[in-house]
Amino acid sequence: MKRLLPLAALGLAFGLNAAAAGPVQDFETSLRGSYGSYRSALFATNSGDAAKSAKALAGFAASWSGLAAAYRAAPPPQYQSDAAWATSLDAIDAKIAEASALVAAGDLAAAHLTLEAVRETFGDLHERNGITGFSDRMNAYHAEMETVLALDLAATDATTLAEHAGVLGYLAAEITRLPAPEAAGNADYAALQAGFIASVTAFDAAVRAGDAAAVQASVGGLKVPYSKFFLMFG
Repeated sequence: MKRLLPLAALGLAFGLNAAAAGPVQDFETSLRGSYGSYRSALFATNSGDAAKSAKALAGFAASWSGLAAAYRAAPPPQYQSDAAWATSLDAIDAKIAEASALVAAGDLAAAHLTLEAVRETFGDLHERNGITGFSDRMNAYHAEMETVLALDLAATDATTLAEHAGVLGYLAAEITRLPAPEAAGNADYAALQAGFIASVTAFDAAVRAGDAAAVQASVGGLKVPYSKFFLMFG
């Protein structure tokens, strides 16, 4: 998501990692599965590979279509009071159709930007209904990371850098405190999370040291570890 979720919301996890039987957890598990295929499509359209993009997007479309058909008329309990439920589902349908047309036309960059809006819609759906899951925490970090990546470091004062380092550190700590459902005993998860945390720690250390060259290098090192972690588990 482009915006940063309120810190209070981040501290109130919905409990997707806990035992929560019934239709609430059933839907969130299905949604997480569909979001995984979405992440694959998002990355594929940023790869420059048209065939890979078309395949990944078709996979997401199929996953999402089945989920939306099952729940459109009868939302699960946590969304039954959401007046924008159908609007959100329709918005995702429209973005998938738009992205598919762009991929078919060979405009992968535009398709990628179109799919970025789907992340916003997923996040809005949760935020409106007081839900915070692992993907929401990852997306909140992403929003702040993008802000840091856009900074003119030469013109950014030490206090501002320290504030950004603090926010990134907090959001990364929330990600480790409330891990993804797939985390337990997963060596790939552990390795990707370790790389992600190392990048945040390096940025914080460089800011604390007041070393401009190290800050520049650490900012340049933020995106790849996050992206790898997001693609697999975000």
